Parts: sequence; C-alpha cells; structure tokens
Amino acid sequence: MRVDLHNHTTLCNHATGTMEEYVIRAIELGIDEFGFSEHAPMDFDEEYRLNISQKDYYENEVKKLQEKYKNQIKILLAYEVDFMQNIKMLDEILNAKVDYLIGSVHFLDGWGFDNPEFIGKYENNDIDKIWQDYFDTVQALAKSKHFDIVGHIDLIKIFKYLPKKDIKIIAKNALKEIKKSNMAIEVNAAGLRKPIKEIYPSKDILELVYELDIPITLSSDAHSVEQIGFKYEEVINYVKSLGFTKVATFENRERKLVNF
Repeated sequence: MRVDLHNHTTLCNHATGTMEEYVIRAIELGIDEFGFSEHAPMDFDEEYRLNISQKDYYENEVKKLQEKYKNQIKILLAYEVDFMQNIKMLDEILNAKVDYLIGSVHFLDGWGFDNPEFIGKYENNDIDKIWQDYFDTVQALAKSKHFDIVGHIDLIKIFKYLPKKDIKIIAKNALKEIKKSNMAIEVNAAGLRKPIKEIYPSKDILELVYELDIPITLSSDAHSVEQIGFKYEEVINYVKSLGFTKVATFENRERKLVNF
C-alpha cells in the first residue's frame, strides 16, 4: 500500500494548487491513502498557517473530497501542529475529530530555524547546543502525548549545519520518549528539496528508529501539486535497505500497520 500522509493546502498561505488537484494527482500516482495535514492555527507566526476561522471550511472541504473520490482513494484529515516552548496549542485542534495529528518543531524559543531569513543564528551559536535544544524539544513534544506522528524529526539539519557530537547520542532520549508515547515517525522526502539534500530522518537516526521498533509512515510534505509523491521510489528503497517492511496509517486517531 502506498501512503502519503503529510500534505498542505493554500490555506497555509505558502502552498499552491487546489485541494482537488492534489487528490487527482495522488490518484494518478497510485497513492492508496492520502492525508491533508494543514499547518494548524496558533497564536504565533499566523501568516504561515491556517486561521482558526477557516477550520470548519478546511475540514468540510476534505470531507467533500473524501465522499467524491471514495471509490478511487482514501483521503485522510489531519493537522500538522507546531510544538513550541511557552506557546499554548489550541484545544480546538488538539481535540479535533481528525484521523491523526502530526507534531512538529519549527521554532526554538521563537527562532524559526528552518527559515533562510534567520540562518545567521547557526553561525553565532554552539551547533551541538542547538541540536541538543532541538531534540530536547522533540522529547517534550513526545512527552505531551498529543500527537500520533513526529514530523520531519531532524529538520534542524535543513541548512547542513551538522553537530560535532554523535547524532545518535543527541537524539536517543527523544526517540525513547517517542517509543514510550506510542508514536510513529514520518520518513519525509522534503529534505531532498532542501539544502541538506537528504531525506528526513538521516540514516543514523532511522537506524535507531528501527532498533527501537518505532513505526514509520511516509510523506512528501507537498506544498504544490508537483511535489506529491516526491521521490517515492527513493524513499521506499531507503527504508527497505534498513529493514522496514510496514508503514503506519491512521483512521480516527487509531493506527494500523500495512505492507508497502
């Protein structure tokens, strides 16, 4: 089965293409389960996410597409939620009737570390501390038990500022907490479109994921129709090479594992 569970819409204000165009393209590519996971509303960085006033519209549009294309593809409804220090997540999102929630870290103390506008902070701080702060935040995300999937778990590598310390040592406590919280980790092709030119997560981290028997799921993190199913064969070969044979998918917050 082919799944792609992390995809966006124009409602986040930094994507292109209609939702129906996404679905049609997913059908053309033979995707069996396709998830819309819009950037969830939050009282922070509001310009680049769904506004809370659009929540019902977004959910209803997904439901319309679910009904229209029910004989051709299974469409899932979700949110990608930013987990941040000292910023409250909205109860309307955490308790929404969705198929799954992706928890992601895009900010460290308000620093948008994946935004090229703020890349200079990497040069002026201890890179090992940046990486440790990031994975400590991922650990806290897992401990919150709000989410079903961890999004792009090593996003901090996006601009190729890599730690001197062993990445496995930096990430291990976060991964143990993810295991304890019964979450899945996405294998996300978007890193191949970024300066790092590498799938999220790296081989070192994915080896740990396999050792800890944490389930994986697959995503293209599409922000345009052209990005749907991005580098799918490369991603599949990558996870197969490390021993994975199944991926996670969801319905009403319940996880199941399927062969890919």
